[in-house]
Amino acid sequence: MKIPFFHRLLPPNPLFRSSARFAARTLTPALLALMIAAPAALVASPAPAAPVAAPAVAIRGETVYPVSGSPIKDGLVLIRDGRIAYVGPAAGQTYGADVRELRAAVVVPGLVDARATVGVSGMLNQPQDQEQVDRSAPLQPELRAVDAYNARDELVAYIRARGVTTVHTGHGPGVPISGQTLVVKTKGRTAEADVLRPAAMIAATLGADATTADRGKSPGTPAKAVALLRTELIKAKEYADKRAKQPEDKRPPRDLRMEALGRALDGSQPLLVSVDRGRDILAALRVAQEFNLKIVLEGCAEAPLVLDEIKASGFPVVLHPTMERSFGPRENLSMETAAVLRRAGVPFAIQSGFEDYVPKTRIVLYEAAVAAGHGLDRDAALAAITLEAARIVGVADRVGSLEVGKDGDVALYDGDPFEYVTRCVGVVIDGVVYPGE
Repeated sequence: MKIPFFHRLLPPNPLFRSSARFAARTLTPALLALMIAAPAALVASPAPAAPVAAPAVAIRGETVYPVSGSPIKDGLVLIRDGRIAYVGPAAGQTYGADVRELRAAVVVPGLVDARATVGVSGMLNQPQDQEQVDRSAPLQPELRAVDAYNARDELVAYIRARGVTTVHTGHGPGVPISGQTLVVKTKGRTAEADVLRPAAMIAATLGADATTADRGKSPGTPAKAVALLRTELIKAKEYADKRAKQPEDKRPPRDLRMEALGRALDGSQPLLVSVDRGRDILAALRVAQEFNLKIVLEGCAEAPLVLDEIKASGFPVVLHPTMERSFGPRENLSMETAAVLRRAGVPFAIQSGFEDYVPKTRIVLYEAAVAAGHGLDRDAALAAITLEAARIVGVADRVGSLEVGKDGDVALYDGDPFEYVTRCVGVVIDGVVYPGE
């Protein structure tokens, strides 16, 4: 992206900024008084405006970034019947009075978050809305994210207002197999109405994050977690063979757990493996080779230590949030890892992720922006939260770039999206207009 980068994005707290633009726009005397008198009011959200459906939407941008092509100055994105009908220069293009026109400084594809738990972990940061991991058993691939996803959680609307239109979400890390994931639009209706892929991947975890601190409860060590996964895959293979080869009256009864792992074995539902330590990344690659699995590596804090092995595997990486806290198995993470993967030619996307402590779900735009400030090419940073993310989660035919025929998903900004004080001023999903921040 060739737009000015006026502000570094660190620290990410705008109260530490000295920008005249930020002060003029945000720190007015009235707001300063409000911050002193009523801090709670700063986090209270007004009721969001209702989305507006229009027969067609014309989006004019001072600069339009299709991602799949070169930036377009004074560009136009025309959406009809929920699909992109035109992307290109605005000059010479006409449309009728029935077309709703939107304008913004910068127009990009709707952002795609390659890994989150939003809609399963909620806004409240309380036990009753943190359902991303069921710890009653270490292996539960039969749990379906579509059964757990709450499309109307406030957190879904929150990330949408910042430009995220598609999210790969569901059961999170924390046990060897926590359940399945789905890919969904952030329209806020129902799981069935908004889903793109109801059974996208099976979420697994290896390493310290997969172990339990409770004495006597399995798995107690990373090696045990790998052994449990390997054992269950063997059972699933035997189950699939018997179901396929035995006469109907001698087949084993249906087993949802075995059926889910069977899809991992035949490659129809990839295994999303959360790993951070170099040894655990290698263990995941070892298991994938043993069982001929299609996997996606997630987290990968120590990816630079085993970069050659990751590249040789051909598997993509959904990298940890750039600003994730560096402790435990992630003590060696770096804000430069995205740039390292890019230089090595490893396909990757950047995620918002999940962590036990607040903020629970991050904004993937900010994570990519910080990566752009630490060596990642800006075009690659935008692709990592749009087209590359869409490719990894299997929806690039629908979203991730501004191309004719794709879904009408667009994010509009009043400046450089990678500048912290820039605001998302509007979002369009399938041609339906939603408010921004």
